[in-house]
Amino acid sequence: MSRVAVVGGGIAGLAAAHALATGEPDAEVVLFERDDRLGGKLLTTGFAGHHAIDEGPDAFLARLPWGTGLARKVGLGGHLVSPQSGKAAVWWEHLHGIPEGLLLGMPTDVLALARSRLLTWPGKLRAATEPFRRRTSTEPDSLGQYVRARFGDEVHLRLVDPLVGSIYAADTDHFSLAAVPQIADLAKKERSILIAGRTMPKPATGTGAAAAAGPVFYAPQDGMGALATATATAARAAGATLRTGAAVSELARDGHGWRVEGEHFDAVVLACPAPAAAALLAPLDCLPVGVADTLAAVPAADVAMVTLAVDVADWPEHLLPYSGYLVPKPQQRRVTAASFGSQKWAHWADGRQVILRVSLGRDGLPVLHLSDEQLLAAAVEETGHHLGLDLQPRHARVSRWAGAFPQYRPHHATRIEAAMAALPRGLALAGAGYLGIGVPACIRSAENAAGAVSAALRAVPE
Repeated sequence: MSRVAVVGGGIAGLAAAHALATGEPDAEVVLFERDDRLGGKLLTTGFAGHHAIDEGPDAFLARLPWGTGLARKVGLGGHLVSPQSGKAAVWWEHLHGIPEGLLLGMPTDVLALARSRLLTWPGKLRAATEPFRRRTSTEPDSLGQYVRARFGDEVHLRLVDPLVGSIYAADTDHFSLAAVPQIADLAKKERSILIAGRTMPKPATGTGAAAAAGPVFYAPQDGMGALATATATAARAAGATLRTGAAVSELARDGHGWRVEGEHFDAVVLACPAPAAAALLAPLDCLPVGVADTLAAVPAADVAMVTLAVDVADWPEHLLPYSGYLVPKPQQRRVTAASFGSQKWAHWADGRQVILRVSLGRDGLPVLHLSDEQLLAAAVEETGHHLGLDLQPRHARVSRWAGAFPQYRPHHATRIEAAMAALPRGLALAGAGYLGIGVPACIRSAENAAGAVSAALRAVPE
């Protein structure tokens, strides 16, 4: 019987263990997780009388098949819910509804942009010149550089950077264009985004367009932690062994296989953060020079999530249509975004309180040096200022996420693909640090890693 080790018990590791256990019934799959729980950043706990409020991500993209596919495989297909329609806003001195017809912040409808008060008239006029500009090279692989060249500084700073930055906790001036495929693919195919936008289906913005196109996001009704729990349960049912409190500090060649913490394995999936994988790979003399260094050099942003419950009587009616808001970089202190969770998710609404999830920190804006009390104070004070409210939360919770968001610098994919290609057979990488951030991308990487490992197990040893 073959043995496969999976190092890391976040959703990537769990998905890899599940894929291997179900796809290789003759293999023994053992997962190692250093923490005392599984799921990594997928953590759902009780809060303010609710049994399931997410401390990390609260949804995954529905249009990408890997998240929905795994949910169905592990028995959650009938338990997926989507957010209620609601307007998202940007805070620039006060709340502005996000204009219609945006592709991750990039305008595709100049008339909708003209109606918005978020941009100044000079900013709108600069954006309107986009069809007359020469093709912008994508070779620098900088999202910020591309958007500024096409639409100008205002569109970048007030729309694209807050929208994309909130997804990836990124400073988009230092973020890879290729890491945002919706924009990168269009940039390679089309000279002008606005001209292409005339024939493109209008991007969903959380209003009627989104409803017509189907859900943009899904989540299990019991929170994203339920996806991790169900995947772990299904992996165990298929025969996988999942060990918690089991840190891995040893990875070495062992004949045609590998030694992990003194045990022999025929193949290994490293589903841990890139720097942790680099530390395990560095001592191996079977790797080309520079592979471990490439992984070690992947930076990551720390963030905090402060969850608040405020009395519904203190919540003004004019905020009821909104699902939350984003704070552009020039306006940021600590808070980068706030989600009105009980307006976003129908099952969070209890008629007594409004649940807010306030995000603090991003790449270039560290926050984890602050105490919990300081993080809470920043969330309450800044969010209250943005909304014009004296927030008096009934309940509050601070969640810290060190290294939560790998940052894809320009040409990240090229470097990572070269490092992955140099790995010996039977060794694979999975997770957010490599070729895709977000839950579906992590699952995809896990399934790809499981496929590579399965092929190695069937190959004749050299």
